[in-house]
Amino acid sequence: MTQLSFGAYRFETSNTDKVLFPDAGVTKGQLIDYYRRIAAVMLPHLEDRPLTLHRFPDGIGESGFYQQDAPDYFPGWIDTCRVRRSGDDERGPVEHVLCNNEATLAYLANQAVITFHGWLARAPKLHTPDKLVFDLDPPSDDFEPVRQAARWVAALMEQLGLAPFVMTTGSRGLHVVAPLEPDLDFDAVRDFARAMAERLADEHPDALTVAQRKNKRRGRLYLDVMRNAYGQTGVVPYSVRALPGAPIATPLAMEELGDRRLAPRRWHLKNIMRRLGQRDDPWQDIRRHAASA
Repeated sequence: MTQLSFGAYRFETSNTDKVLFPDAGVTKGQLIDYYRRIAAVMLPHLEDRPLTLHRFPDGIGESGFYQQDAPDYFPGWIDTCRVRRSGDDERGPVEHVLCNNEATLAYLANQAVITFHGWLARAPKLHTPDKLVFDLDPPSDDFEPVRQAARWVAALMEQLGLAPFVMTTGSRGLHVVAPLEPDLDFDAVRDFARAMAERLADEHPDALTVAQRKNKRRGRLYLDVMRNAYGQTGVVPYSVRALPGAPIATPLAMEELGDRRLAPRRWHLKNIMRRLGQRDDPWQDIRRHAASA
């Protein structure tokens, strides 16, 4: 065990030699080290967002689990936020973790949290999202339809006075995100996003669809805006994904959509710091571009 100290906050690491990604040989100690190194870049994207934690104590070769409630054994210095469940769910409120400092980020990595999924709203304004998300996954093995759809989504956002930001998910596709002023509720934002999706599907009927059922898509890319709802989450920028190679959800500059080498898992635990050594976080000023939907 090794004690990590962050000012007044400290904890003992455990099982740091445990291999979490067998194919890449990535250990829990390396995961902790990554999240410590990326903290300054990642924390602005995490701050005050209720989190769902994707944990893999035995590595990605075994079943992981999602955790929303902060367990009793978490240190008292970790911030939390009590959130009511959506709709008519009769269960009690959820005590979500808020990751607002490097100590919390490192502690959660020591708990084998590989991926951070965050709300689209920040505490305390949990009913008014501060971003709108299009989730674009390829309808086949060809990634070109995703790049093209992202360009169309971004162009429409700009026409509507929004600022588009794009990110690889580290899994299959891309997210196109518009930062918002938190002045509309989730229903209004989702309705707005759905109207955008329907307009794009009408303009590009052979390439895009809003049909949720796969048997109705007929090879077209589905414009998924369902994340724009109370209690839904999206992968947080710079999160590692629980997939072979330890890929990372990576913010992009808009011009990178034109790079034919672009793929959703292009950046991973072993090359992401080199990328950030060559360019700043493309999303570092995202909040300055917040607009009203």
